[in-house]
Amino acid sequence: MPGTLSEADLVVDLKASLQDAALVFTAASDADFKRHLATAARAFGKKRSRTLLGTLALVAAQADYAAPASFLAFKSHLWGVTPIAKCQPWETNWPGRLPDARYVETAEGSMLTLEPAPTSFQISVIGNEFRYYYFAGHVIGQAASGTTILPGERGVLILRAQAEAMREMAMRNIAKPVQMREGMMSQARNGTAAALYEKLIDEFNAAEVT
Repeated sequence: MPGTLSEADLVVDLKASLQDAALVFTAASDADFKRHLATAARAFGKKRSRTLLGTLALVAAQADYAAPASFLAFKSHLWGVTPIAKCQPWETNWPGRLPDARYVETAEGSMLTLEPAPTSFQISVIGNEFRYYYFAGHVIGQAASGTTILPGERGVLILRAQAEAMREMAMRNIAKPVQMREGMMSQARNGTAAALYEKLIDEFNAAEVT
């Protein structure tokens, strides 16, 4: 029976699924398997996107605001939607053009840039709470409550982690020739791992999630 969706339980499942191939990965504290699972979690966004609600405290004429650590891409914002829907351009409380949000990397870090920057009039009419939806990456938590993969998706996550393990095995063995049983020829040992990687990725891409 599978355990919870905690990192430790998922590592146990991944090791068991790799069988003897798990012996290749010898990093302390199961670091290799944790890396495979983290990569699988990031890739899981292709199967089921994760949308979160963020909030910015707007300041008049300020365009740049720190992006959340989990931010992947901007989706949409809710700021001013109701006033825009109810007001007409000739009314005194018409807020004008609302800003577009863009993700930028700056010397100060990852930022959401609002263009044009909100005005003091817009803030007085709409408020300074800029609520928005954004796409975030999936994560594996040390506790099951910190994992964003759903219980029914466990098998697909392990499948993608297996693929990552095969990819690393193929890279590891690319420069390690071995002698074949017949004759004196030798070849790189990455053939099986590389083929398994492709097969597992195809299965992952075809798999359905809840």
